[in-house]
Amino acid sequence: QVQLVESGGGLVQPGGSLRLACAASGNIFSIGNMGWYRQAPGQQRELVATVTDVGGTNYADSVKGRFTISRDGLEMVYLQMNSLKPEDAAVYYCKAIARGGYVYWGQGTQVTVSS
Repeated sequence: QVQLVESGGGLVQPGGSLRLACAASGNIFSIGNMGWYRQAPGQQRELVATVTDVGGTNYADSVKGRFTISRDGLEMVYLQMNSLKPEDAAVYYCKAIARGGYVYWGQGTQVTVSS
């Protein structure tokens, strides 16, 4: 079992920045890829960015050049979000994929972008 806890969400003005963090615990040695997803009201959950266990990254087109995903060992993954736009507002979820294909999600952290 893997537990994921996100933090760092909040209210920010358009053009501002936030840094989200996701802390993994439990059987962390089983974790491979990790990532950030988001879900706005009335919309499906969508991929924001992913990072492999060796640091390879992938981004949604909508956040390329503005967001940066990073990983600190097996336990932490971060999402640096710059130049935030109102359309970035959503609940952001951390995801981890463990050996055997098990998928774990955090509880989510709210990001609100508004003036």
